[in-house]
Amino acid sequence: MSNTIPSALAGLKVLDLSRILAGPSATQLLGDLGADVVKVERPEEGDDTRKWGPPYVNDADGRETHESAYYLSANRNKRSIAIDIASASGIETVHKLLEHADILVENYKAGGLAKYGLSYDQLKSRYPTLIYCSITGFGHTGPYASRPGYDFLIQGMGGIMSLTGEPDGQPMKTGVGIADVMTGMYAAVGILAALQHRNVTGQGQHIDISLLDTQIAWLVNAGTNYLTDRVVPERLGNGHPNIVPYQVFSTADSPMILAVGNDAQFAHFCEVAGLQELVTDERYATNPKRILNRDAVCAVIDERLRTHPRAHWLRELEAVGVPCGPVNNLEEVFNDPHVRARGAELRMPCEWAEGGEIGLLANPLKMSQTPPTYRRPPPRLNEHADDVIADWLGTSNH
Repeated sequence: MSNTIPSALAGLKVLDLSRILAGPSATQLLGDLGADVVKVERPEEGDDTRKWGPPYVNDADGRETHESAYYLSANRNKRSIAIDIASASGIETVHKLLEHADILVENYKAGGLAKYGLSYDQLKSRYPTLIYCSITGFGHTGPYASRPGYDFLIQGMGGIMSLTGEPDGQPMKTGVGIADVMTGMYAAVGILAALQHRNVTGQGQHIDISLLDTQIAWLVNAGTNYLTDRVVPERLGNGHPNIVPYQVFSTADSPMILAVGNDAQFAHFCEVAGLQELVTDERYATNPKRILNRDAVCAVIDERLRTHPRAHWLRELEAVGVPCGPVNNLEEVFNDPHVRARGAELRMPCEWAEGGEIGLLANPLKMSQTPPTYRRPPPRLNEHADDVIADWLGTSNH
């Protein structure tokens, strides 16, 4: 895309000391919105996720690189510089960069940067306008503060796995690192709020955000249900704790989702399905009654939906405004005409990749004045060391 497109965060400099997914997803979002993100990586190894494959991207000569698809997912719109922060010269370089940085993002264990003199408390007086975002597993306070945090562990400890999976099966994590991703999104929101505070007061601040805190926050209605009645919810598979019918059902060929959100939609569904008797049945007439009789009403619906293929039901139900849809695999997702029209798949120019481009997930924000821009593909390790030093420090060596 053209660099002439206006960017909301143009001019902001982000020093990114994070790796894996939560921190990089936050800084990629800031980069998409125009910030200049410099990714500081360990010499030799770089970000751990570079080698989290297969699949890996092939280089321009068709040879497999050490750049995994996982790494690509969270590192566009960044420049890479390798710095050994365990060395005196490395720490000196970080300080030189901090003199120009608006934001620092890091995901070391709580207190992990203190031994390098790079904790918030050690930096705040020297860089009073700096917004310093710390992403950890458990936060900087509390009895678990020193523990390392991983998405899978957090999904278990934070309750989402107790809600996910079939009632008679194992607790189940989600298919992506959603605790990491949501923490990255909350981190980006916090950084933007801190920027507005700095615009008003001239003061930077510390943002302490953890995977566990975030995971619990996005329990949303399930968490609030528990806080309201103190009843520990059981797993419902694809069912919904507060709405029935709202789950996956079988058809004559492929599964489909039926997401009836109110009693009027239930009546429309029953008319299409030829189950009008359910609307007047005292056990099923209202959503609270259907919740109490979930198994019985869903069994009747499942039996009826099996009489026709999925395409039939989707066509008939969509015509009367009943929410429904297919369960798509990823090939079906990216071939969907609406998904294609919305531009969810991004083909980004990339000189070092085979064919001169890579496939990425586009930013979902549609902004009329300052849309996301795609200026740089995910960088190779230390690819931009000279550029960063020249741009940020105005010198050609470090």
